[in-house]
Amino acid sequence: MNMSEIKNAADWVRNATSICVLTGAGMSAESGVATFRDAGGVWSKFNPAELATPQAFSRNTQKVWEWYRARRAQLREVLPHAGHKVLARWETPSRRVNVVTQNVDGLHIQAGSSSVIELHGRLRAVRCVACPFEIDSLDDLGEDPLCPRCHQRLRPGVVWFGEMLPSGAWDEAMRAIAVCDLALVIGTSGVVQPAASLADAVLDRGVRLIEINPNVSELSNRATIAIRAGCRDALLAIDAQVSLWDLPSIQSLT
Repeated sequence: MNMSEIKNAADWVRNATSICVLTGAGMSAESGVATFRDAGGVWSKFNPAELATPQAFSRNTQKVWEWYRARRAQLREVLPHAGHKVLARWETPSRRVNVVTQNVDGLHIQAGSSSVIELHGRLRAVRCVACPFEIDSLDDLGEDPLCPRCHQRLRPGVVWFGEMLPSGAWDEAMRAIAVCDLALVIGTSGVVQPAASLADAVLDRGVRLIEINPNVSELSNRATIAIRAGCRDALLAIDAQVSLWDLPSIQSLT
């Protein structure tokens, strides 16, 4: 890591009053959650058209649920890493931190972030296809769970391919972008639309943008700073500099 960039990033965090953090699969991967688009990721083993579309759910409900039951079971075994906790600890009475995530694992909420906007839903959420019934639990609901109210099928509470993002979440994300004076883009390839357009909206406003990604992305050459490191390590390095003047470091949590 370039320490000059780390110190600049820490200085911007200390002086920010509203930070918008955009996170993708790379953030969760460091907690052990399987990614989707990397080599060896989820979609290298499964066809998304067979598992993550409304049509697939209608064709073969039990197959889709079998896969989601496995993913939900995995979440029972993973925890937020220290990088998740850094973002939560950066919240102060004078500094708001809005986390806008494409991830569906709920780890930002588990880490203690108070403002988390989940663009693609949450894997622990399950909702009825016919009525407003919804639950938030990682309990195993069986191979073809039914709604206790109307007895129609329950489905995972995530956004499938071909579905629109929840309008409320998207509106919240745009509001967070509109008021931020610093943005971080962490662990995302920057190619999944419409989420990728959020970084463009930040840059259009002339706001500083810090990219954290071990790999070069489509955003790298436009970011104010591009830190080539893992999410956890980069956030801990920035936090160590922030803590010199601001908050107690959480290095002990690693």
